[in-house]
Amino acid sequence: MASGETLTSGSYITHHLTNLTFGQRADGSWGFAHSAEQAAEMGFWAINVDSMGWSILLGVLFIWLFRKAAKSATSDNPGKLQNFVEWIVEFIDSSVRGSFSAKNDLVAPLALTIFIWVFMMNFMDLIAVDLLPWLAQLFAEHVLGADPHHVYFKVVPTTDPNITFGLALGVFVLMLYYSIKIKGVGGFFGELAFQPFGKLGMPVNLLLEGVSLISKPVSLALRLFGNMYAGEVIFILIAIMYSAGWALGIFGGFLQLGWAIFHILIITLQAFIFMTLTIVYLDMAHQEHH
Repeated sequence: MASGETLTSGSYITHHLTNLTFGQRADGSWGFAHSAEQAAEMGFWAINVDSMGWSILLGVLFIWLFRKAAKSATSDNPGKLQNFVEWIVEFIDSSVRGSFSAKNDLVAPLALTIFIWVFMMNFMDLIAVDLLPWLAQLFAEHVLGADPHHVYFKVVPTTDPNITFGLALGVFVLMLYYSIKIKGVGGFFGELAFQPFGKLGMPVNLLLEGVSLISKPVSLALRLFGNMYAGEVIFILIAIMYSAGWALGIFGGFLQLGWAIFHILIITLQAFIFMTLTIVYLDMAHQEHH
């Protein structure tokens, strides 16, 4: 939004769904985008600073909490944090044992990291939609001396497809690595070229298996992004009701409370689905077909 621009519902939604983007502007200079259009013009190499910042911060918080629980662990009188961490670890361990039939010491820690990290990023959706962007604008205006209307600040990393695709591509790389490590290059190519129709159906096999392989990271990323983005849009639409009079404001408050309670299930379920599919895909990568 530019200074003096009238705030409309459309501009409010656009402002909340635009990332704080750093990149090269059309004139060749580098800096933060001052509009959604300018952010789009920056192209592929632009960085969504808010998504990256929150992802890293939440990842560090996850490591710190679990490290703190591990260092203070005791069998005599476990605290609440230790009990919670042990419950999570046992839950992840049972999920891995139920879905992963091979032996790989990486899978359980990876599953734990994915579940907690994705859950924490999703959980940011439960924070009031205006609170952190408003604080970011105050910081920009009073500390940095910048125009607060040019400050965009998305706080839910999983509503950014760059983050969800980054996570999914990491899983995809592990799938390829273990597929080739376990089966060899020939075995991996053989699965793509000779199944399900044998040698005579090689072109069709490559097409079907290639699409199936590529669809795994794409569906993994888009499922998480789509659900979280839709949830964030609903929170923003409910927030607009607060400016439409006291009656709609009160109604919007009840709607927001109800949606937030329901959304707790969504953010947990999406983290669980991402983790479970990762385990299943890695299990498939470890299976040899004869």
